[in-house]
Amino acid sequence: MTTSTRRPGGSASGGAAERAAPAPAAAAPARGGKAGRASRTGYRCAECGWVTARWLGRCGECQQWGTLEEVGGAPVGVTAARTVAVPALPIADVEARAAQTWATGVGELDRVLGGGVVSGAVVLLAGEPGVGKSTLLLDVASRAAATGRTVLYITGEESAAQVRLRAERIGALDPRLLLAAETDLATVLGHVEATSPDLLIVDSVQTVASDSVDGTAGNVTQVREVAASLIRVAKGRGMATLLVGHVTKDGSIAGPRVLEHLVDVVCQFEGDRHSRLRLLRAVKNRYGPTDEVGCFDLTETGIVGMADPSGLFLSRHEVPVPGTAVTVTLEGRRPLVAEVQALVARSALANPRRATSGLEASRVAMVLAVLERRVGVSLAGLDTYAATVGGVKLGEPSADLAVALAVAGSHVDRPLLAGLVVIGEVGLAGEVRKVTGVARRLAEASRLGFTRAIVPSGCEEGAPPGMKVLPVGDLRSALTAGLPPDTRQMTDP
Repeated sequence: MTTSTRRPGGSASGGAAERAAPAPAAAAPARGGKAGRASRTGYRCAECGWVTARWLGRCGECQQWGTLEEVGGAPVGVTAARTVAVPALPIADVEARAAQTWATGVGELDRVLGGGVVSGAVVLLAGEPGVGKSTLLLDVASRAAATGRTVLYITGEESAAQVRLRAERIGALDPRLLLAAETDLATVLGHVEATSPDLLIVDSVQTVASDSVDGTAGNVTQVREVAASLIRVAKGRGMATLLVGHVTKDGSIAGPRVLEHLVDVVCQFEGDRHSRLRLLRAVKNRYGPTDEVGCFDLTETGIVGMADPSGLFLSRHEVPVPGTAVTVTLEGRRPLVAEVQALVARSALANPRRATSGLEASRVAMVLAVLERRVGVSLAGLDTYAATVGGVKLGEPSADLAVALAVAGSHVDRPLLAGLVVIGEVGLAGEVRKVTGVARRLAEASRLGFTRAIVPSGCEEGAPPGMKVLPVGDLRSALTAGLPPDTRQMTDP
């Protein structure tokens, strides 16, 4: 009779049972081993690549919402090399004709793009709702069709009938302009195959969705897939593509950040809905400069490019008015003459108002503090209002001196010299600092009829003939030069 012994754990030892028991390592991989890490599921942020073990609604690195995607599972294999069909060429032997531009017919858009659109290039146009993106691109489509090119306009936000009514209103009806209302990516690509357009316009990329990707139209995964598919087709066919993009409440382009990296050009369409002026800026441009600005006038009959928009930012007065000053700002490389108005009035409140429109509130507050501390202009107990004319936004420091002289003129109720422009940055010590492009600014002011200019010391060279330049080194000198002591000095010599 065979006996068996038991260990403290209660398992039998000895005999065939012990020899047949499998080794613990063979039953399952060790916890935390390589196999366990390979099969474990995690989540990666589509924006910055941050990885976490569990799903979160918000990325812990870039603080973006809804960007975590599931990753992991089976181990990733190594990609094998593939036979090259087209060998690499010396850079001098690469054909450069494919990168030549063709004009869209809209001069201000061509200025921003660097002369026109490139065949095969993908341009992303972003802007707030109602700013005029669809109207601008419909005008571009009709002008391109009028030159004999085939244009395919895909609308995902409106019906074809609504777009047709807008096209009739702005005079954009052309037989070569093809229109389709689609939101399915496969159908859009089918239209491209059937029509072989020279220019494709998609309004907008956030409304198109792909059946091969989970999620609704407009989420991070869908926008990336749609944009990548359209870019691939555009590069393969040499087809210029214009994409409309939405913006978030803080003004940034909606969707993944990789969308801006994939496209060739990113343009921002800006404008106040209460103003007719629209500005087009190139945030990214692989084929041209990024410091050009296009100006447009949004009217009832469409959108019109403005080669000379300076007249929109000036008010015409028969006699000089206290509290007004004219400056010249640079929007990219374009000088724009703009007017700053200020009003100082007695306040009935314990805390006087400080209101601004078109100007940075922090810079205006700084200029007011310098006026009171360095020059002695007492503003305590007074409401101060500062605004621009025409809805233009002045964020450049060169407008500081114009704000200071406008506020001081309103405070003492005396107008500045007639025909005067004011250019300069104001420092906290009361000094007037140099700014760039003074010669270009003065040339634009002289073209519009201004005969006097107050500029920082050292910037008086390059003034146009017939313009009297008054260099100043501090704010007190600028007030003395700009504010005449009596009305006899208010007329031009």
